[in-house]
Parts: sequence; structure tokens; C-alpha cells
Amino acid sequence: MINEILTTSIVSNGITAQNFLICSIVSIALGIVSTFIYMYKNSYSKNFVVTLALLPAIVQGVILLVNGNLGTGVAVMGAFSLVRFRSIPGGAREIGSIFLSMAIGLAAGMGYIAIAALFVLIIGIANLILLSSNFADQKNSEKDLKIIIPESLDYTEVFDDIFEKYTTKSDLITAKTTNMGSLYELYYQIKLKNIKDEKKFIDDLRCRNGNLNIMCGRLKKKEEL
Repeated sequence: MINEILTTSIVSNGITAQNFLICSIVSIALGIVSTFIYMYKNSYSKNFVVTLALLPAIVQGVILLVNGNLGTGVAVMGAFSLVRFRSIPGGAREIGSIFLSMAIGLAAGMGYIAIAALFVLIIGIANLILLSSNFADQKNSEKDLKIIIPESLDYTEVFDDIFEKYTTKSDLITAKTTNMGSLYELYYQIKLKNIKDEKKFIDDLRCRNGNLNIMCGRLKKKEEL
């Protein structure tokens, strides 16, 4: 019974006004559900959320219009690729939500309403569980560190003993000159052995760099696709 429900397409015998309305309503409803999943523990804009809610219905309409025509299908894929290349890079959750909305539209456009609903249910539950858990959480001991030093110091080894004492990882990302070449700005990614020693760590660095500016903060997230 369940297999029959999942594998039955309501447009297998052709597109009717009733089938079109059912697919459209289901696409919009599931699109709204997917937007609530996207908004959970996330910052967002209203324009993007509204577009995300309507995207399944748009894709579903295109698939119904293609209706097995190979040439039209290739043209539609080309149009989607142009939209991607003319868009600014998005975050990982934005890209994932767009793919989810497109998958909903594809399933609904082919008439597999039950599969579309089940897909949203499975992905939504998995998404909420992963976001609510500690899965892949970034540890507070990982930091971005910026140190200003005078040009007289050799930055390749000047802080090695301090890093060895307080950190388990210290990678020099960039080094650039500033203030007409009289100073260097050093950018590190570090992981502290003990987060409670952060002040002692900075104080030791200050003694070494002549009390010039030091900035230590949360590691920047890299999630653009």
C-alpha cells in the first residue's frame, strides 16, 4: 500500500487543471515548510525566504510544461545554470535550502506528491536534529589572532616559544607590512591548550611585540560554496 502511494504519479495520465492545482498547492505548502526549516537558528532576509517558499512551485510548473520533452528539458537546465553564474556566492545553508526547494519542485512536477512530502519530512527532521545537537560545533579554543610587530623582529620565529607553551596549533596565514613598512601585521589561526589562559597568552605576546596592538577573536567561518 505504501509503495503504491509513493510510486504513483498523479500526472501519469496527463495534466489536468485539477492535477495542476494540486501540484501547485502542495509545492507552495512544502516550500513554506522548507523555509521554516531554513529559518531555524539562522539569520535571513524576507526577500530570500519568500523566494525560497515559491521556488518549488516555480520548478514544478516548469517540469509540468516540459512534460518529457528532452530538448525543452536541456534548455531549462541551461537557464538554471545561467541563474547560478549570475548570482553572488551564498552560504552553505542557503545553497542547501535552494537545492531542497528544487528537489521538492521536481518531485511535485512529476506528480510524486507523497515522495515530495516524505522527502521534506526526512530532510527537515535530520536538519533540525543536527542543528540542535553539538554536531560539528566549533570549539571556543580555536581563534583568529592578529599581531602587530616592529620591522626589526623576525616574525618567523619570534613567537615560537609562546605558541608552544599556550597552543596546540599555530598557523601563520598572512604577513603584510603596514605604516609605511615600519610595522608588520601577522595573521594566525591558533588553538589554545586551555581557554582560561587566553589573557596570560596575550600578555606574553605583548611583552614580545613591544605592547603593540594584538587582536584575538573567534575563528572566521568559511562556508561559502
